[in-house]
Amino acid sequence: MLLGVLAASLLLPVSVVGSVVWVRQSAREHVFPLADVPAAPVALVLGARVYPDGTPAAFLAARLGLAQELLAAGKIRAILVSGDHRSWAYDEPGAMSRWLVERGVPARLVVQDHAGFDTYDSCSRARRVFGVDRAIVVTQSFHVERAVTVCRRVGLDAVGVGDDSVRRFERAWRWGGFRENFAAVKAVYDVLSGRDPVFLGPAEPGVRDALAG
Repeated sequence: MLLGVLAASLLLPVSVVGSVVWVRQSAREHVFPLADVPAAPVALVLGARVYPDGTPAAFLAARLGLAQELLAAGKIRAILVSGDHRSWAYDEPGAMSRWLVERGVPARLVVQDHAGFDTYDSCSRARRVFGVDRAIVVTQSFHVERAVTVCRRVGLDAVGVGDDSVRRFERAWRWGGFRENFAAVKAVYDVLSGRDPVFLGPAEPGVRDALAG
């Protein structure tokens, strides 16, 4: 019993450290500042918290702002917003799309993925459902290495841009960074298992249509 407890107590930190190192090494040379990121057809914006009134929280709004800047700079031609739509009352991609359109992004260039329940699902569905093969992944800087790593491991030629503007929310920022240590372990499991997304569904033409338009 004691040996089992000791083994478990050693296994967890080794798993965390090994997973974090793998994520960072895999993302190295694939994360850029906005001005230097290579152009790609699509920005994949990963979802985050939306308030009950449908307003994106500051972390999500910052991601959307980056996508808007990428479009204005000619770095992308369409935006895939991927998030949690767990119920009719909670709709991350709908809120993300509205935020962009209200700020001048043409609605025809914004495509919604309503089953991006986590980073792996968003990346996998971007590739398998929406047919994206090259993208700029947009999220916070503490998350972008894992997001890029997961997307690349599921077949996307992905680079990433990370937002630092919400670092002023120190407590939430620290929590996000701390959480990444354990999320890296899940990323390893997801990639090695090759699991299907929670909801795969049929192919959708939204991104193809946005690029063609």
